[in-house]
Amino acid sequence: MRKFTHLATITLLIVITACGGEANEERKTVKTPDAVEKKIEETPPVDPMSNKGIGPVKQLKLASEIDQNMAKEGEVLYQQYCTACHKPDKQYIGPPPKDILERRTPEWVMNMILNPTEMLKEDPLAKQVLAASNGAVMADQGLKEDQARKILEYFRTL
Repeated sequence: MRKFTHLATITLLIVITACGGEANEERKTVKTPDAVEKKIEETPPVDPMSNKGIGPVKQLKLASEIDQNMAKEGEVLYQQYCTACHKPDKQYIGPPPKDILERRTPEWVMNMILNPTEMLKEDPLAKQVLAASNGAVMADQGLKEDQARKILEYFRTL
């Protein structure tokens, strides 16, 4: 009987230790309709039309007229670097660039092209894009700022 009590005590300690988890961490959770508890990350709302993203582009003023030569060069770059994951006007692996400047700032778009790794780690809007793309991570193509600017100009033509 004494062995049974000793074994029961050890088992109870293991169960308590395994279930204790985050004792000192305040957790906010929600129960989904299927009664599965999920942790909620609290992030303050972000205005997509004021977020400039994370990267080298801090300020970008677009001319009212589209630079057609730059846009043509941007289309070539887009075909070369982007079409494996993006289609101009429909969701594919990544989101469509059509009307992107109605949803995001030019700086954000440029920084997403130039700095996708850090953007996906730190930028709340990029994290939303990642979630909407089923976790498909945007590849860093190693583009230069002038190349990204040409691609952005092409996006304006879509």
